[in-house]
Amino acid sequence: MFLKSLHLTFRTYSAMANSGPVESSIRSKLTSLLRPTSLVISNDSWKHRHHAAMRAQNGGSGETHFSVEVVSSEFEGKTTIQRHRMIHTTLSDELTQGLHSLSLKARTPAEVQPTSPEPQ
Repeated sequence: MFLKSLHLTFRTYSAMANSGPVESSIRSKLTSLLRPTSLVISNDSWKHRHHAAMRAQNGGSGETHFSVEVVSSEFEGKTTIQRHRMIHTTLSDELTQGLHSLSLKARTPAEVQPTSPEPQ
């Protein structure tokens, strides 16, 4: 468990070193709300810089499109839509201030555990 925690901590701090204010805010808010065992945030804005809406903003802020993969026990007993609503509600300020798109994978720890093969 210590190594898993250390890996998450290292990945979180190394990602924060290169992140902008929107990504930092997403990371901070989701960490506070969900206490995740895993949180991976990818800034995908560069893939969308040619879209009309982004061109109208002179390419946007560079922080308009993100993919988020989060594993948290806070999702237990909740449907996918309930999980996504939790995240969207938490990030409502970012969504009204230029965050254009979130691609979400929100799972419980049990949902990411590899299944063991059945005994024969």
